[in-house]
Amino acid sequence: MAETTRAQGKTNQYGYQSFTLGGFRFERDEYFAQISWPGGNHTAPVDKFLRALMRDVAWNFFYGTVNFDEVFGTTNHYGTVDVYAGLYNAGYRAQNKHHVETFKGEQTRALFQAMLEDWTNADFDPFAAPAETGTAFGAKRGDNFKAVRRQRVVAKRMVGLKDDTPLRNDDNGCPVNRQFKDVDQGEPEIHVEPGFENEVHAFNFFGYLSRSDVTWNPSITSAVKDSLLCPTTEEYMLPIIHGNDRVEWFVQLSDEIHWDIQDRETGAPRARAVMKPGDVSAMPADIRHQGFSPKRAMLLVWENADSTLPELYAQKKLKPNPVDF
Repeated sequence: MAETTRAQGKTNQYGYQSFTLGGFRFERDEYFAQISWPGGNHTAPVDKFLRALMRDVAWNFFYGTVNFDEVFGTTNHYGTVDVYAGLYNAGYRAQNKHHVETFKGEQTRALFQAMLEDWTNADFDPFAAPAETGTAFGAKRGDNFKAVRRQRVVAKRMVGLKDDTPLRNDDNGCPVNRQFKDVDQGEPEIHVEPGFENEVHAFNFFGYLSRSDVTWNPSITSAVKDSLLCPTTEEYMLPIIHGNDRVEWFVQLSDEIHWDIQDRETGAPRARAVMKPGDVSAMPADIRHQGFSPKRAMLLVWENADSTLPELYAQKKLKPNPVDF
């Protein structure tokens, strides 16, 4: 297994540090992230790269594959992580130009976090919609630790229950987002029999989501065994192309999202879906997908966190699609 290292105390002419991860080297200038590895290199717009890096760090590499773009990305093996170039690109594979190395997950995430903190300037928030933040471009100018050190909201039972995740409201500094000003903020009345105060709960789900200050970041609002409800607000475009290792269910709650759906291994187009309020879709276990949201939208993602699923799908013991029509 390769080692993770960081170039300490060395900055380039733009004020940014370079980083190494096994055979990979990462550098940035005013406009681009430059990634090199033995036998190859890749250039990515630095704003796009930082938005993808933010999700990879915040999600702890998520389920399956996080494609930063058509070339570079990570695959989660839940303890270790593959960092690759061209592995899921048919052109690279055909010419045997792909490159992949496996690292310990915690070490890789720590290095990615350090890169995110050094490369993100004071006026740029990689979790925000483009209209809500400054530019990622230019020479080094300060830091934005508040943005890049955000903790993902993870409820162990349900948001708002005793000893679980608190509700977002004005009291804890979460104003209603500019595009959700019409969302009713009223809370339901709860009448509980004595002795069951910690067992019965309800909250305004739409009001809660309307106060999210991040985009494309599924937070866990309820957990029942392996069943996780992960709502999120989406604006502009999903900064990564997510390659599934299990089926994901999407429920469109407001506005609309356009999805490009491709083959997970090759990137060949599979489908184009436009989801509107009330639409439900199952993203199969053998695809990759990227969403585009013209206006800030609410999306409910249902995740099955059963750790045995990736192997079952890989061994074809489960079909990649949950329903045959």
